[in-house]
Amino acid sequence: MKAILAMAVVAIVPAMAADPVGEAPPVPFDVRRDASVLAVEQVLPAVVNVSARKWEEHGGDEFQRLIEEFYGYRQQRRAQFSRGSGVVIDPEGYVLTNVHVVADVDDITVQFIDSNESLPAERVALSASKDIALLRIKAPAGRRFKAVRFAREDDLLLGETVLALGNPFGLGGSVSRGILSSKSRRAAGTVPEGARLEVQDWLQTDAAINPGNSGGPLVNLRGELIGINVAVLRTDLGAQGIGFAVPIQRVDEALAEALTGESIQGLWFGARLQPGMRPLTVKSVQDGSPAHQAGLRSGDVVLEVNGRPAGNVIEFNRSLVAAGAKRDIRLLVRRDGASRVLSLRLADERRVFDAGYIRGRIGATVEAVDGGLAVSAVDADGPSARRLGEGMFIVGIDGQAATDVLSLAKALHGKAKGTPVVLDVVAFERRGFLTRRREGTVTVKVR
Repeated sequence: MKAILAMAVVAIVPAMAADPVGEAPPVPFDVRRDASVLAVEQVLPAVVNVSARKWEEHGGDEFQRLIEEFYGYRQQRRAQFSRGSGVVIDPEGYVLTNVHVVADVDDITVQFIDSNESLPAERVALSASKDIALLRIKAPAGRRFKAVRFAREDDLLLGETVLALGNPFGLGGSVSRGILSSKSRRAAGTVPEGARLEVQDWLQTDAAINPGNSGGPLVNLRGELIGINVAVLRTDLGAQGIGFAVPIQRVDEALAEALTGESIQGLWFGARLQPGMRPLTVKSVQDGSPAHQAGLRSGDVVLEVNGRPAGNVIEFNRSLVAAGAKRDIRLLVRRDGASRVLSLRLADERRVFDAGYIRGRIGATVEAVDGGLAVSAVDADGPSARRLGEGMFIVGIDGQAATDVLSLAKALHGKAKGTPVVLDVVAFERRGFLTRRREGTVTVKVR
């Protein structure tokens, strides 16, 4: 009996020692929190639902308009909505989505999937050829947002697990999982219907991408953005489990083309960056521009702006805009393997590209009016003599619309001396009580 009691005591003591009084038991490993769940937890705070609204007049035919004017009332406007998804790519509230979600709308609202917070947003840039739109959330100064990380452009594994996040059918946030089926698919028959997209290397996945997922992120298991969801292949048999996304390389190109033009938010920089290049590389420099005068040249790699890393194109633009036209900007660039420091100051483009600039190039004085530029005088010995006349209206140049002073002046800036340009003009002839509108073109050589 004593032996049995002794054995019982020995058996109890180790058990008591293994669970000391006052210490919580260890948290068990949760097998459910795998790589997919961790990636979703990382990315979801940056994913938004995008709601775009366009107001339309109810009843727009001429007879309806006459009735409304006669009786002194107008029917109420009605709203048309489009919905999609988006993802925050910068802490200051820049959001990527699709052009077909936010094009030609009056107002945009984004709602964060993880918190349901809704905020207004505005369009910053559109790349219709790649169906990529950049929005900026209208938030109080200093507000910071969770942003997704970009994957390296060449870091894709055929067959790797990918996650599509978004707002399918407007039902709210969701996640679907699949594999990367193709890294360079030439896709035909994708939606949105009628779109002409210059993307020849779509990412293909079998992760469910449905209407409303457009503009949402496609990420890898590290939670890095590898593409922007666009479409699902449709046939007469319906969806076939084949979804497409714009690869991150094309997203980079769209951002570079849209954000790093010669002018940035009304400030003349005068250089354009190479689309999709990391680090930031200068593609071209305008003669006589602030960038040219500072010594920036094609092929230069921009390393720092005012002592801070140049970052991506959004960060680079933000650094330039923050300096404005009243402070010098210090650029650290690498050229031919050597580093050098350049100093430049942006210019207010409206003070550079004004009516005086136009007169200096084509010898005509213009004034902005609704729908065009009225010619008020022509230099007798200038390029426009005997071609343009007082009372004519300039509405375009070389097939592109130019209905304000800034757009015409900037178009002329890119023309070398002696280059012929074709001006689209409108003239009005009055005969008795009738006025006849005549449209045509005039060719002049810039000086």
